[in-house]
Amino acid sequence: MGLLDRLDNPYDVGPGILLGTVEDLLNWGRAKSDWYMSFGLACCAIEFMAVNAAHFDFMRFGTIPRPSPRQSDFMIISGTVTLKMAERIKRLYEQMPDPKYVISMGSCSNSGGPYWQNGYHVLKGVDRIIPVDVYVPGCPPRPEAFLEGMVKLQSKISHQAMFRKRQDMSQEDLDAIHNRQVEIERQFQEFQKVQQELKH
Repeated sequence: MGLLDRLDNPYDVGPGILLGTVEDLLNWGRAKSDWYMSFGLACCAIEFMAVNAAHFDFMRFGTIPRPSPRQSDFMIISGTVTLKMAERIKRLYEQMPDPKYVISMGSCSNSGGPYWQNGYHVLKGVDRIIPVDVYVPGCPPRPEAFLEGMVKLQSKISHQAMFRKRQDMSQEDLDAIHNRQVEIERQFQEFQKVQQELKH
């Protein structure tokens, strides 16, 4: 019973002993071995190439690029998201298996960038069509900023509750999930309406 009381501080048990839960172990593995699908759309994609080069060595985080959304744990949106590309991004996101994550890299994918006011063809943030987990600011962001975003994503994954069932969630959490889904659907319908108007 004394060991169970120490689960809150798993490192202070004794030499060579480390306590934790199965969920902690699974989250540690998920956070340190993520496969990603890169969706490079503009100049931020060039900075992402620098992140993958030897100097910054993105693979030291345990990440591996995958060509298919069905094999990817998270998606990196880097660059200007036009209205034509938005529908494809949403389709690829829906093909990814759960749990799935999104990193939005650069001002254009975060909020429309320099095109936010007069760019009729540019989506004013990729979070209008898919949920975003980490925003990396900059125009374009430096590789160090992207690496910090990756650290934040890994932290989010390692603290995620995997075995928490919906019936155990509070009503407030359930309402927040429902409201987010409704808002994403509403924004996507607005986007489709704008796209139809531009076609005519």
